[in-house]
Amino acid sequence: MKRVAIQGGLGAYHGIAAEQFFSNEDVEIIPCVTFRDIFTTIKKDPNVVGIMAIENTIAGSLLQNNELLKEHKLPVAGEHKLRISHCLAALPGQTIHDIREIQSHPIALMQCGDFLDTLPTVKVVEHEDTALAAKDIASKNMSNCAAICSERAAEIYGLNILAKGIETNKRNFTRFLIFGNQWVVDEIQQHEVINKASIVFSLPHAEGSLSKILSVFSFYDINLTKIQSLPIIGREWEYQFYVDFKFSNHERYKQSLIAIKPLISELQTLGEYAEGRTPKE
Repeated sequence: MKRVAIQGGLGAYHGIAAEQFFSNEDVEIIPCVTFRDIFTTIKKDPNVVGIMAIENTIAGSLLQNNELLKEHKLPVAGEHKLRISHCLAALPGQTIHDIREIQSHPIALMQCGDFLDTLPTVKVVEHEDTALAAKDIASKNMSNCAAICSERAAEIYGLNILAKGIETNKRNFTRFLIFGNQWVVDEIQQHEVINKASIVFSLPHAEGSLSKILSVFSFYDINLTKIQSLPIIGREWEYQFYVDFKFSNHERYKQSLIAIKPLISELQTLGEYAEGRTPKE
């Protein structure tokens, strides 16, 4: 059995992603309040696996999660891409005409903007988590109140689904990274083909420094899939770059890292793993 720490409650999208990634195993979900708490949980039990959203096709990158991976130095074991589909759920017996308030995580509310516009008299309230919003409505018996959450959360907490697929953009995907201690990563990857990596590096404050790095990656046939810059605290106007890329030749990938070392200030490999498949729907 895999024990997986997630941010959010049972029925959260993190938990759904974990169950899909480990679909051939039994999974025990360990809910955590914050993303940082995931790392605390792994420190207490080194065999626990963590999963954490890293970017969404609509909301963009979760920058603080990049920083957490760098800080805690737990290697990435893999990635999972999940199609995010929201529903509106309320207590049994309620109809959409009874709803006076809708609660959910701010990103979920943003992703359902067009649907919410059809309910102009309904109060919209931000909540810390989609699944916990559903849990609160069920446990507190909150009539006239609905949650935007996953269908899985509605099922877990016994809520009635009033509307499905209410997200504005149907091409709404979140990319999750799975991570843990090295022996956990080795076990997960034992039958995987490694063709993707995530790294972070910093550059000297010099003209053309980034373009030189990109030229090296191009020479070694490295396909950059994401590049994200973040300021380095305490070093004004200097930046660190979080980069994801794919490669077909592992040796040339390793050679590219050796080639950029004289050009950069720092380099940390966050993980090497198999690319996750994007679901059709």
